[in-house]
Amino acid sequence: MTGSLPVAIIGAGPVGLAAAAHLLARGLAPLVFERGAGVGTSLKAWGHVRVFSPWGYNIDAAARTLLEETGWSAPNPKALPLGGEIVRHYLEPLAAHPALAPHLRFGAQVSAIARHGLDKMSSEGRADTPFAICWRDANGAEHRSLARAVIDASGTWSQPNPMGADGLPVPGEEEAAAHVAYGIPDVSGAERETYSGRRVLVVGSGHSAINVVLDLLRLQEAAPTTRVTWALRRNRMEKLLGGGLNDALPARGALGLAATQAIAAGRLDVLAPFAAERIVGGAAGLDVSGRLGTEPWTGTVDRIVVATGFRPDLAVLREVRVALDPAVEAPPALAPLIDPNLHSCGTVPPHGAAELAHPEPGFYIVGSKSYGRAPTFLMATGYEQVRSIAAEIAGDHDAARSVHLVLPETGVCSAAPVTAGASGCCGGPAPRDADACCADDAQAKAEGKDGCGCDTAAPQAEAPPRRGTAA
Repeated sequence: MTGSLPVAIIGAGPVGLAAAAHLLARGLAPLVFERGAGVGTSLKAWGHVRVFSPWGYNIDAAARTLLEETGWSAPNPKALPLGGEIVRHYLEPLAAHPALAPHLRFGAQVSAIARHGLDKMSSEGRADTPFAICWRDANGAEHRSLARAVIDASGTWSQPNPMGADGLPVPGEEEAAAHVAYGIPDVSGAERETYSGRRVLVVGSGHSAINVVLDLLRLQEAAPTTRVTWALRRNRMEKLLGGGLNDALPARGALGLAATQAIAAGRLDVLAPFAAERIVGGAAGLDVSGRLGTEPWTGTVDRIVVATGFRPDLAVLREVRVALDPAVEAPPALAPLIDPNLHSCGTVPPHGAAELAHPEPGFYIVGSKSYGRAPTFLMATGYEQVRSIAAEIAGDHDAARSVHLVLPETGVCSAAPVTAGASGCCGGPAPRDADACCADDAQAKAEGKDGCGCDTAAPQAEAPPRRGTAA
């Protein structure tokens, strides 16, 4: 009954378009719904940010095959692209391919997914009933489209986590919205004047926060009155290192090393562990109160950047039978592989249709949304997910369960709090060619000092295990 229908894909980002390419390669028709006016809407929002993974990891194999039919030349596989470059040089040419373009619907905001004519409680004949995709076009008109299967690749960018350490907005956060940004604002480019010479509080401990902090410090060089305060919810400063020079994605390790060196140089104030409790707007700026460890803390800033990660939008799935881990909000089989509460460092094993299956046959969540609230997603992981799912939908179950993924090594992991002077490394791993016990020690010696004061007899940190991390 459903075999002649298309496979609906929600989202025309890298993973959504890769899914479409794999479906086309298997003779199946995709139907792609994208809320934006063009492909890569979320990537455009952070188009000024350079990703850690080189082009070689960011181009899907089936998409490459389509593009090469048009004479497209792939970018240098070792180069690190900006988010905007991924859109311009990869996603837009892919979307323009004559085999794919007719299947794209732009300005299409999906509001709900259900089984046609059946509510969530109805079981009889459910697996053989088509999906109904409810959506509005750019003019606001309502539509319903039928599909044989659904691949939700809508991502998480539109659902940033709020400032509160409990997962909720702190009192006053919504009222201060005009002075609060989420994610990675372009503080050194398009939004330079908004942040230049301002007192800025950055909240977050991941790579998004590091990007913002380093951009603000670059802005500070041109506008010395810019003041940066960095608030981390946990006192795990080693995590900032990203594996240092041991990281197989060097830009990711360098980012952590640069942040650590900036802290050592006293170019910003660091609050850790910090929990915000209230924001009050006033004539002098935003009065922020919270707790620094066990002590109360107050400060006044002009701008706040909340870079605390993202969460999936589950509202559109109310009539679909989904199974999600209660903590990570990822499929139950995937959650223990990516939950930072359960392991420190390790690998994200290749996974696909089997691990991403839900009680609703033919429904899959892929890409960053499949990781729920976990912050460790790589585009290459999403490409393997949709390769496997396309094979499963096409009935090629052996191919769906085969392994086609090798992830780069990484040092991004959970870590114990750093205590200066303690046994071991107080500043993270030193560069391999440095006669130093840690990054701080190497920096101090480069400046002609005796060292940073660490235990110089402590062993060098080992190369970290592999784990997939966010691009």
